[in-house]
Amino acid sequence: MPMAIRTITVPVKDLDAARALYQTLLGVEPYIDMPYYVGFRPEGSPEVGLDPHGDVAAGPITYWHTEDLEAALAALVAAGATPERSPHDVGDGDLIATVRDADGHLIGLFQGAIDLR
Repeated sequence: MPMAIRTITVPVKDLDAARALYQTLLGVEPYIDMPYYVGFRPEGSPEVGLDPHGDVAAGPITYWHTEDLEAALAALVAAGATPERSPHDVGDGDLIATVRDADGHLIGLFQGAIDLR
């Protein structure tokens, strides 16, 4: 069940400052620019999202694309991951969930219509 990186979500304190910095870093305009999320899709790279409500101390979360979130979640838990956040809809039928590895790092899972492989 190999998965590709779908999104790297960066928790930020100042969304306006982060938007300007990441727009310069990535060299593209945001494809979505809302008060709750700013997303960039640089060509040939995973999406980079800015989350003003995320845990800045926890750092960025990498979301891995899967065609079957429930199966991927079950496989990771069977391999030793601890469920963190149950699957939930984030819009347009896209689902995300998170688990923690043995060292406490967050791993995100994404299931949606866009297949980035």
